[in-house]
Amino acid sequence: MHLRADLYALVRAFFAERKVLEVETPILSAAGNTEPNIEGFSTGFSGHVDAGARERWLRTSPEYPLKRLVAAGVGDCYELGRVFRNGEAGGRHNPEFTMLEWYRVGWDHRRLMHEVIELVEAALALRGRRAEVLIEGYRQLFIDELGIDSAHASIGELRAPLADFGIDPAGLTRDDWLDLLLTHKLQPAFPRDRITVIHDYPASQCALARIRPGDPPRAERFELYLGRHELANGYHELNDAAEQRARFERDNARRRERGQREVPLDENLLAVLDALPDCAGVALGVERLLMCLAGTDTIADVLAFPFSEA
Repeated sequence: MHLRADLYALVRAFFAERKVLEVETPILSAAGNTEPNIEGFSTGFSGHVDAGARERWLRTSPEYPLKRLVAAGVGDCYELGRVFRNGEAGGRHNPEFTMLEWYRVGWDHRRLMHEVIELVEAALALRGRRAEVLIEGYRQLFIDELGIDSAHASIGELRAPLADFGIDPAGLTRDDWLDLLLTHKLQPAFPRDRITVIHDYPASQCALARIRPGDPPRAERFELYLGRHELANGYHELNDAAEQRARFERDNARRRERGQREVPLDENLLAVLDALPDCAGVALGVERLLMCLAGTDTIADVLAFPFSEA
C-alpha cells in the first residue's frame, strides 16, 4: 500500500511539473471496446429512459473520453483511474486494475516514448534502482533476435520457432503468429533491469494509431517493457473519424467471425475525432509497474484484495 501511494504521489508531481492536467472521466459508457481480444463488462441502468442507453459498459480504458476532452481543447491531460476487463484473472491479471493514460498535443509517438521512459526511471528510483534502455524498431528487433523479417516472412517461417510450444494453429492469422513470437520468444529474454521500447509496428497492428506510408507501411505505435513485463502502449493518434469507424467495424466483423458479441461504437468519440489535434497518447498499467518495483510476478502482491477476495 505504501509503494502504491508513493507511486501515485510521484505520478502527480511528474505531471504537475510538466503542466499536464489531471482529469476524471466516466467509468460507465454507452459504448464498448470493439477490440476482439478485450472483453468488457456491461450492466443495466434502471432509471428514467430519458437518461440515455439502458445498457452501460464499464470502461476498459479512459481513452475515448480523454480524446473527446483533447478534441474540445483541454490540452495536455492525464487520468489515473480504475478500468475493467472481463475474463482476465490470474497470476498476472485482475479484472479490475488501475491505468495511467495521458495525451500530449503536438507530439508524435517517438517523442512520447521518451517521456514514458523518464516516468519509469523516476519510479525505479523510488526503490533505488536504475535500468538500461533499448529502443528498437519492431522489424529490426525480429531480424536481430530471431533472424526473421517480420514484414516478409511466410506463415511457415513465423511458426517454425514456436514448434515446441504445441500451439493449435486453427484460426490464427499472421499477426497472431507475430504476437506469439513476441510473447513466447522475445519478451521472456528481456533482461530484468532493462527498459525495452519497441516502435513502428506492422500497419496491420495499428489499433488507434496513424499509419505512416512506406514499403512496408508502419503503424506509429510503441510498446514499453520493463524486464519481461509489458507496461505501456502508445500511439501517434489517428484523427480521421471515417477511418476510425472503419476500424471499429472491422473489429466487430472479426467478433462475429469468432462468435463474440458485437459492441456499440462510441459515436460521441467519432463525432469529434476529426477535430482531435495532432497528438500522441499512451496507457500504462499501474499494477504491472508496481509488480516490477516490488520484484514480484504475482499481481495479488500489489493489490489490497485480489478478485477472488473482493
